[in-house]
Amino acid sequence: MNTIKTEISELIPWMIAFRRDLHAHPELSFEEYETTEKIINELNKLEHIQILKPFKTGCAAILKGPYDGKTLLLRADIDALPIQEENDLEFISLNNKVMHACGHDGHTAMMLAACKYFDKHYEEIYGKVIFLFQHAEELPPGGAIEWANYGICDGVDELYGLHLSSNYPTGKFGIRVGALTSATDRFDIEIIGKGGHSAFPETTLDPMITAGEIITSLQTIVSRKIKAVEPIVVSICQINGGDAYNIIPERIHLTGSTRTFNPETRKNLPLMMEKIIKGICDSNDMNYEFSFTLGYASVINDKDITLRSKEIIENTFGKEATFDIEPLMPGEDYSALQGKCDAFFVELGARNEEKGIIYPHHNSHYLLDEKALAYGLIYWIELINNRLGA
Repeated sequence: MNTIKTEISELIPWMIAFRRDLHAHPELSFEEYETTEKIINELNKLEHIQILKPFKTGCAAILKGPYDGKTLLLRADIDALPIQEENDLEFISLNNKVMHACGHDGHTAMMLAACKYFDKHYEEIYGKVIFLFQHAEELPPGGAIEWANYGICDGVDELYGLHLSSNYPTGKFGIRVGALTSATDRFDIEIIGKGGHSAFPETTLDPMITAGEIITSLQTIVSRKIKAVEPIVVSICQINGGDAYNIIPERIHLTGSTRTFNPETRKNLPLMMEKIIKGICDSNDMNYEFSFTLGYASVINDKDITLRSKEIIENTFGKEATFDIEPLMPGEDYSALQGKCDAFFVELGARNEEKGIIYPHHNSHYLLDEKALAYGLIYWIELINNRLGA
């Protein structure tokens, strides 16, 4: 046991350094060329790893033990976000308007460190581990669906994912059975009127007024059409239109997102939305165009594998290390990997108020407590040992 602790303690400085290098050189979804190269360069140093790279970015590392057993699939995402970082760090992003503002650099470093650990302990593995370094989690349709269609889940018995979270204290594991994240979808509304001079509004069909009515009325879906106890969000996030202060535009474009957990609500929501849009546009003599694009489905945690994983975490870090969490509104394309096997996705706290690490994900001031990386690495090691060990 002391030998294991020594090996892990020796991996932690490397893991932090690798994470900082990724943080300084972030890349957007589907553009993670340098990130992928760095991962593969490290994997090439390992003796028992088989590398799989079917796409331009992202890769998988396959480690097969000498004995038969289950196959586990572990997933880490590798992409960054289109955000200009505003932190005071020695390893601040060097790429203009690109930032690791969601912890994916930490996810990658933790799992790569786990690869390094088990490459030295492959003879203890009963079965096979697939370490998936997945591209493009942040941009629908996402990289997970590509890997799923490729067949990465074929023959997999258990699927695991982990996300560092700024919502919870460092080292605390947020657990939920059932639906963990929402289904995240996009809608676009084009309102088509008749433009003209702002001094003569009576000669126009003003899409700006109609847009305001639609924005307000869409919220009645949540407040009046859905059960009060059912989580749902309808958010208009972009309004585009107009060219000058004194010209009523001909068109206004609205873009937004919806978040649902109930599959029936997800199915009916675009119908409810279009009914409202059509009614308002008809009453104002407007035309419209409406599209609803499905994004990521909900991440669903299997009860048995979730409770078993919770027990592993508590046996490793203590009973106080886990707590139950409410459903999360952000989406996750990890859901595309589910369906063929039992799956569990955990939230690992990386918030430290004493260090000022308090900002949310997708924020230009986002930070993660690097102490959380050790918890993630140990979790991966204990999980694999439990599921594939003798």
